[in-house]
Amino acid sequence: MKYLKNIKTLEELKKEYRKWAMKLHPDMGGSTEDMQILNGEYEALFARVKDIHTNKEGQEYRKATDEAPQDFIKIINELLKLGGIHIEVIGCFLWVSGDTKPHKDKLKALGLKWHNKKSCWFLSPEGYRRQGNQEYSMDYIRDLYGVQYDEETSREETRYRVLKGA
Repeated sequence: MKYLKNIKTLEELKKEYRKWAMKLHPDMGGSTEDMQILNGEYEALFARVKDIHTNKEGQEYRKATDEAPQDFIKIINELLKLGGIHIEVIGCFLWVSGDTKPHKDKLKALGLKWHNKKSCWFLSPEGYRRQGNQEYSMDYIRDLYGVQYDEETSREETRYRVLKGA
């Protein structure tokens, strides 16, 4: 594997794919060839880790998923074409914030839903059911799942840029 290394769970795979896609996607200054290599690695690893997940305590568990590797690849590739947005993979959720209003119809078409209290879009796993009535802030959720920020800038400056392991 050239890009996706030491992947143990589906959540890790998605975070790493997003990180590399931000660097390698042709719309972000990368090359088509490198993006194809990344997509191939994602699909190969997806088959191995698709049923292995991590909960908020960091414990691994197994749960079957009907998701296909192309589903996430398609969503990330489409999101990277939109300007002014911030993409995060936190746990098993995909969050999109920033200047999303001009992209409302596209985000809906991709299956994302608007979260009124967090003022951002999200994509949850199919069949996900929330447990409990507790509301968590985005910062709390980021801290809970161990999101790391870019070393060169402060947390506030990189509020929506997730660079896990970078």
